[in-house]
Amino acid sequence: MLDTNALAELIRNPQGILAQRLNALQPDAVCTSIVAACELRFGAQRKGSAPLTQRVEQLLQALTVLPLDTPADEHYADIRATLERSGAPVSEGAGSHDLFIAAHARSRGMTLLTRNLREFQWVPGLAVEDWTSEPARATPPQKKRRTATQKDREIK
Repeated sequence: MLDTNALAELIRNPQGILAQRLNALQPDAVCTSIVAACELRFGAQRKGSAPLTQRVEQLLQALTVLPLDTPADEHYADIRATLERSGAPVSEGAGSHDLFIAAHARSRGMTLLTRNLREFQWVPGLAVEDWTSEPARATPPQKKRRTATQKDREIK
């Protein structure tokens, strides 16, 4: 699952390392959360750039954008409660989107691809990787990860 900043990297650098690595995968193995899609579209709208908005739309049309559904709500509650109990700061602003994206990826057993490993390393049970640099940096996966299509088949 691609985080918002990974999507932004694809827009900024469509021939970069991240794009090259993603192109080597099966198309159904790459997806993003509706939460990240919302953030990306908002960023383009805020800038007021028609070319940027067009690139955002082209990218999102090429990807599977997963709806936020159950059991992501349970994972969100668990992550947030765990953070609050530990005394970690929990943002009510833009950072709260990261909680939803983390919960979404974790609830589907997916690895989250992001440029900001530090933002997500505090989430237990979430595998996080940065594919934008050589060599790729990662947090250890907790269990085998499934593709968007595999998980969607199990849900249906």
